[in-house]
Amino acid sequence: MSEQNWPVALIVIVVLTLVATAGVALVLFLRLLRTRRLLREAGVPVENKLAFWGALIYVISPVDLLPDPVYLDDIGVLLLALRSLRTAKLRSDGTDRASSAAAAPPERR
Repeated sequence: MSEQNWPVALIVIVVLTLVATAGVALVLFLRLLRTRRLLREAGVPVENKLAFWGALIYVISPVDLLPDPVYLDDIGVLLLALRSLRTAKLRSDGTDRASSAAAAPPERR
């Protein structure tokens, strides 16, 4: 590469990186909106929703327990929030099954 073209190449690389980052951010934002809608429709208890949103805020925030190159704390917080949501789903499925089984009339033979 000639000495005159390297600033142009650097600018092109920076612009492509910014466009790719904006694309990824847009996809993540759309997934976040979809997750918000699903949480609202699923009837998940408030404390489980708060655990999910708190974990998301923790991942985005610049304050971390461990420095950013090490994402173990972020992954751990997200896994705990997802486990909380899964537990809420299993509880709701279990209570729905138990209440529907109790309300169903006995089978005739």
